[in-house]
Amino acid sequence: MGNTIKFVQGNEACVEAALYAGLDFFAGYPITPSTEIAELLAYRLPQIGGKFIQMEDEIASLCAIIGASLTGRKVMTATSGPGFSLMQEALGYAVMTEIPCVIANVQRGGPSTGIPTHVSQGDINQARWGTHGDHAIIALTASNHQDVFAMTVEAFNLAETYRTPVILLFDEVVGHMREKLVLPAAGEIPLVDRLRTSVKEGVDYHPYLPREDGRLPMSDFGGVHRYNVTGLVHDMWGFPSTDPQTVHGLLRHLVDKLENRANEIARYREYHLEDAEIVMISYGSSARSALHVVENRRQRGERMGLLELQTLWPFPSEMVRQKCAHAKSVVVVEMNMGQIMQSVKLAVAHPERVFLANRIDSNFITPSDIMNILRIIQGKGV
Repeated sequence: MGNTIKFVQGNEACVEAALYAGLDFFAGYPITPSTEIAELLAYRLPQIGGKFIQMEDEIASLCAIIGASLTGRKVMTATSGPGFSLMQEALGYAVMTEIPCVIANVQRGGPSTGIPTHVSQGDINQARWGTHGDHAIIALTASNHQDVFAMTVEAFNLAETYRTPVILLFDEVVGHMREKLVLPAAGEIPLVDRLRTSVKEGVDYHPYLPREDGRLPMSDFGGVHRYNVTGLVHDMWGFPSTDPQTVHGLLRHLVDKLENRANEIARYREYHLEDAEIVMISYGSSARSALHVVENRRQRGERMGLLELQTLWPFPSEMVRQKCAHAKSVVVVEMNMGQIMQSVKLAVAHPERVFLANRIDSNFITPSDIMNILRIIQGKGV
């Protein structure tokens, strides 16, 4: 069967991708502007034998998908800022226990309940640092519906590959706008299935003993193996430990399995970077406006390019440094107070050449907004 073309919301593109990736369990609580994800999955999942549960709150939602994932299911929840705040403790538990799961956060204005129906990109640092303790996390984003589909499938693949929660950081504009989506045929995008242990029943199974390639085979909880799962620091059997060597080894493993593979995990798009003197860096819906400015200014002879980030965490520092190596200035376009800009400054050789073009009033940043800020920057002789 060939490709199918649809005209959909970004939230619907996320649903289509989750189903394509093999989602068979969703637990969530409705919250603007992500509610369409739950609504659509409540209708679609039962049709294919999957399970949908509306939970009493976002805390229970993430806990429910963690439990379902342990039994061998591909799982997902969806929320927005206030709900994502409630999920942080369970998110840390999923990191510590290395349980594959996908959390979609369609961002809105904040903090607190903020402006539920307007756009923001204010949860970037929360996704990285919201849960306590030393850890690493994967967070992906997209600016258009085709990439929403691709990054959602990628989120499930990365969750299974690295036994980790993966966050989809979309935003209200991407979630609610409508555009064309080409649904790929089954098998067109490779899928990563759960890596299950080859240890037979009755043989000692170590749930936290990595293979030589770093991957940790899993056994479906409630199946043939009995093993312990705890949010406490644990040994390879899953039992709590305060042994310094065990503690050190586990934390290094949790961080290194992602941070040491930042280049492999990095997903991005680049436009006209080969000769760019001004490099814009953006992501999500902000990147649409940034790309419009780049295309417009290049027609006028200005050497401008765009690096659109699709992996936000682990931050692809080496790639950003390379792409910005010859830029006279770097302009980060985002709808917050510079959350990714700080990481860009740490990555590049000349942080004093990095500038911010932003809006923080829960309104979409337009090409005109970016141009006005560029004029101010250029007026300073940069």
